Amino acid sequence: MDSNIIKLVKEIKRIAVVGCSRHSYKPAYYVPEYMQNEGYTIIPVNPNALGKTILGEGVFQSLRDMPHSVDMINIFRPSDQCLEVLQSIINLETKPKLIWMQLGIQNQKAKVLAEQYNIPLVMNKCLMVEHRKMDNNY
Repeated sequence: MDSNIIKLVKEIKRIAVVGCSRHSYKPAYYVPEYMQNEGYTIIPVNPNALGKTILGEGVFQSLRDMPHSVDMINIFRPSDQCLEVLQSIINLETKPKLIWMQLGIQNQKAKVLAEQYNIPLVMNKCLMVEHRKMDNNY
């Protein structure tokens, strides 16, 4: 893992989770839960869970509906939907410091867009697994 990414993950506080799940058996629930237990603030984004809570937090329909900025956006959406997510990210008033696409999620066009806006992007890695490695090795 790039040392700049490790530094960013250790510095951030607020993570928006696009595609955060209400179902505890899904990675889109237990990965953000792990990060919450590690002291990060989780902001769930899931239009299908609007009006509900996930991990004790109110759910937002979209990134633009969040009333505050976030340091990282963690994406749990199919690869073919990531470009659309990135387009919504670049339209935010305050850009995140880091974008993270979970294990199995990759989109080269989204990566190019993130690079154009100088936002570091990690693809195809599990945030929970990588965070545990950071704690043990860095």
